[in-house]
Amino acid sequence: MKRRALLRSGSLVLLLGVRQIAFGATIVAVRLWPAPDYTRLTIESDGLLTSRMRSTPDSLTLDIDGIALDPTLRELVAKVRPDDPYIGAIRLQPQGTGGVRLLVQLKQPALPQMFQLQPVAAYKNRLVVDFYPPKPVDPLEALIAEQLKDKGPAPAPAGATAAAPTPDPLGELIARRTQRPARSAAAPAAEVPAPNVIAQAKTDRLIIVALDPGHGGEDPGAIGPQGTREKDVVLKIADLLRERINGTSIKGSPMRAFMTRDADFFVPLGVRVEKARRVQADLFVSVHADAFLTPTARGASVFALSESGASSSAARWLANKENKADLIGGVNIKVQDPHVMRAMLDMSTTAQINDSLKLGSALLGEMGSIGRLHKGQVEQAGFAVLKAPDIPSVLVETAFISNPEEEMKLRTPGYQEELADALMRGIERYFSRNPPLARNRTV
Repeated sequence: MKRRALLRSGSLVLLLGVRQIAFGATIVAVRLWPAPDYTRLTIESDGLLTSRMRSTPDSLTLDIDGIALDPTLRELVAKVRPDDPYIGAIRLQPQGTGGVRLLVQLKQPALPQMFQLQPVAAYKNRLVVDFYPPKPVDPLEALIAEQLKDKGPAPAPAGATAAAPTPDPLGELIARRTQRPARSAAAPAAEVPAPNVIAQAKTDRLIIVALDPGHGGEDPGAIGPQGTREKDVVLKIADLLRERINGTSIKGSPMRAFMTRDADFFVPLGVRVEKARRVQADLFVSVHADAFLTPTARGASVFALSESGASSSAARWLANKENKADLIGGVNIKVQDPHVMRAMLDMSTTAQINDSLKLGSALLGEMGSIGRLHKGQVEQAGFAVLKAPDIPSVLVETAFISNPEEEMKLRTPGYQEELADALMRGIERYFSRNPPLARNRTV
């Protein structure tokens, strides 16, 4: 009898244990991050979620076991934005066996990727679904489309000769997209434009500066005492700098800024590098506003890559911190593009690092004219985002957002304008001494 009672009590414990496991996860937060590159859906919970996903060209069904349809989860319905390129609506249905079904209506066919992220920094467990377009967004195509929309092809200068232009793959691609469609085979041969006419129709050599606003989306970056988020401040500064770059020419060559992100979404470090290489950027400037362990740290800094050790313990600490962005922002390791991963491992050349130091010195000199510098020289460390082997690359810390005084300045539109002006002057100063070379890399 005693044994039977023990068995019954054991069965009860097992049943309760199953129920606790099944309903042991509580939804902490839900988030949607729409962007042209992809839309991310995140469900954060205090326990690991069990889920299954099925998709069609028009919808996605996500079944999550062991959770209740609580008010936090219901917030997903209202978080769908009209400008989301992929998600049209979300409906939630409780499941009789215990769990919730998410029905996601798609605006266009998408390739969903679902993965789990372990707790890190301020986040608990995260279930992530990324909605990618069937054809990945090509940074080069986006840059070409923007160039054509804003300016169109530049006219040939008066008295232009038929000499072959300096090779410029980007200019050639733009020119091909502005030429008239080919005529039928029956068209007279005389109507085909001569080679020198095609050459004169090409745009001028574009000088491309890749601007990389740090963090974004799931990764807020550093947060100041008043709650200012690094990702918001640096995006604003980069936007202002883009306006200045797009309105500038260097010795007759127009400049164009390319943004690795132009909205609040997360971009992995390797993808930032690969985007800059894809558009054949002449420079790469990553914009940040970091925090330190104490609120007294202050001043702007500029960093370049190091082939060996860091130039200081602080530079090493900062590089290690920035290199953890992928853990916080959330990368689906299983589907990382091998080409992107290889780019992260490429060893930058000594020439690239030397050019990066020259760029950093020019930027640092101009930033020192509007505010205090944390260090008077360019520092070096192993920043993953600076590892483009063929692009001079720097990481700019505009100020310490953890310093109350500097946080207030970073929030001020006037100071943001001053920072953008200083960075623009530094870029012009660099190019005045280091003219861009002809492009000969593979597009």
